[in-house]
Amino acid sequence: MSLSEKKPPLKFKVVIPARLGSTRLPGKVLRDVLGKTVIERVWTAALASGAEQVIIATDDESVAATARAFGAEVRLTSARHNSGTDRVNEVARAEGWADDTVVVNLQGDEPLMPPALLRQAAMLLAEDPAADIATLAHPLHAVDEWLNPNVVKVVTDRRGYALYFSRAPIPWRRDGATRDKPVLPEGLAYRHIGLYAYRAGRLAEFSALPPAPLEDCEALEQLRAMSHGMRIKLGYTDDPPPRGVDTEDDLAFVIATIARR
Repeated sequence: MSLSEKKPPLKFKVVIPARLGSTRLPGKVLRDVLGKTVIERVWTAALASGAEQVIIATDDESVAATARAFGAEVRLTSARHNSGTDRVNEVARAEGWADDTVVVNLQGDEPLMPPALLRQAAMLLAEDPAADIATLAHPLHAVDEWLNPNVVKVVTDRRGYALYFSRAPIPWRRDGATRDKPVLPEGLAYRHIGLYAYRAGRLAEFSALPPAPLEDCEALEQLRAMSHGMRIKLGYTDDPPPRGVDTEDDLAFVIATIARR
């Protein structure tokens, strides 16, 4: 390949929605993890991804002040947003990013998210002009995870576009499986990783869409996009990210993991 044929460098933004309120673990983004807050560790991971810009989006001045103190770019956003996606969209619109700007949404409670996965999601979208959104998944090998409604499953077509996301165990083998004796469809069962890359223009369209019945049924926001015809491209990893911080047990796990490193 000649120098003139080389691909342009990957350019993408990362926005980290960081809401202070949390039902299960209030104030979790400001909790301490070995001398740094949860949100600082998320921000550090985002910087390591190679993003050209990383912004923390919050509706709380205490989160904003903490983030400014460790050197982050911060934007104060509306407290009326129903989701982190809408908060990311507010930032994208306020910054005036072009419609084709690739924006990665990294939740503010994911301090153990591998930076390489952010880059992978951004690359998926940048290299596929037919995709509106890109996200990731990893293979499931344990029946209990596959059956767990808190583990979101996804099935795709041969080109890697999502066919459906569900809390139910999908796909289900017709032969040899019963409710009492479920059979994991090894090689077909994948867990969705809640990390998204959007084109800024399509993100604005998505945020303006009304909720869809399937979204309300499964409580999965991505089903709104699919219900309105948006195409979601899936990438895969065999090294899934550890869990985020939703409970005291999760926080203890994160602290122990970082201590071991």
